[in-house]
Amino acid sequence: MEPVIEIRKVTKKYQISTSRGYYSNGPKRLTESMSNVLSHPIRTFKGIRGTHESFCALDDISFNVEKGEMVGIIGRNGAGKSTLLKILSEITYPTQGEVILRGRVGSLLEVGTGFHPDLTGRENVYLNGAILGMKKKEIDHKFDNIVKFAEVEKFLDTPIKRFSSGMYLRLAFSVAAHLDPDILIADEVLAVGDQQFQNKCLGKMREVSQDGRTVIFVSHDMHAIKSLCDTGVLLKSGRMIKKGPVDDVMEEYALSVQVQEGNYPVETSNITIDAMQVLQHDIDTNLLDGSYPFNIVLRFRVPQSIERLRMGVFLNNAMGDM
Repeated sequence: MEPVIEIRKVTKKYQISTSRGYYSNGPKRLTESMSNVLSHPIRTFKGIRGTHESFCALDDISFNVEKGEMVGIIGRNGAGKSTLLKILSEITYPTQGEVILRGRVGSLLEVGTGFHPDLTGRENVYLNGAILGMKKKEIDHKFDNIVKFAEVEKFLDTPIKRFSSGMYLRLAFSVAAHLDPDILIADEVLAVGDQQFQNKCLGKMREVSQDGRTVIFVSHDMHAIKSLCDTGVLLKSGRMIKKGPVDDVMEEYALSVQVQEGNYPVETSNITIDAMQVLQHDIDTNLLDGSYPFNIVLRFRVPQSIERLRMGVFLNNAMGDM
């Protein structure tokens, strides 16, 4: 059976413009700019051409996704996760390489995209559903389920600009989730909303997968990734570091997260922290084994006497538990 998604040597580069020359001394008033154009057209043109830098958001990414597979894409900010999802959603296209999608794609990248604030919740369900590719008969058939899932029945005929952010999120997710796509793509959709609704969203995505459809999920919430996904993909600086069982990929991610040097000194309440070490087995480490004791060594300066000084340390595991 052919994969539902084939990503073949995908590279995405962006051109970053930086102005130079005639306008390098900062913005000018409109009258001054017009005067410059009339007086020195050639020099002005040279000044606004600017220079271009190339930024590689994705670099030679290749992997396949099978039907019914639930894939969690993880990595630090700037790793290229959202760029990859935008390519899979056909919002943007790769500079090099190709993506083959076999099936209907439903994307939930920016919650509420396509909603009009002056239209009611009811009207926005039809508007957003049409934008996502649903026909009116299909929306009519699923309308009650969409509203029930979103829990906004009482406010359905209220302009959506009066919705709270939670209501807005629930309705937007519900419309996208009821698209019944072959491939559901979701980017940080659980970042907003209460715990009950987050669990509801996870349950809906599990339901999508159990129906034999494919889910691609990006999140910094390691609990959500582990509970939802079977397969993980780790991105770092635009490159794919690992693809495999989600537990293995999460372990690789934990190993790759290093404390950035140069963060000191940090000043808090007149206390300057100059350095910090985490020692286990007398080795300075950023990854602890919870089965063994460890020491945290802080070097700090106190410029004046402070009574009842207290210092605390918060630790999180790879799952985000404190």
